[in-house]
Amino acid sequence: MRKGATKTKACSTVGLSIRTFQRWTRNSAEITSDMRQYPRQREPHNKLSEAERQQILEICNTPKYADLPPNIIVPILADEGIYIASESTFYRVLKGCDSNQLIQR
Repeated sequence: MRKGATKTKACSTVGLSIRTFQRWTRNSAEITSDMRQYPRQREPHNKLSEAERQQILEICNTPKYADLPPNIIVPILADEGIYIASESTFYRVLKGCDSNQLIQR
């Protein structure tokens, strides 16, 4: 750019989008380093709390639901007017839990 190239042309030459360049130089005129190796890690706004995860495990461990898969549990709960999470979330929580947290069937 110091030799007269436009920002867009300079960015495309080095493989950056102009938006990335603008984001990196928002607070200063120069880029201090390649920021692609340090992506911002944000938690999803709808991430389950630990209490919600425990509630799913407790429901799945009750004798009434212990032998049923989530694709049966969730509709039964819905018929009772209870919504905790989707079937896929139930599966994800059960898959990610420690085996000590589940009743051995």
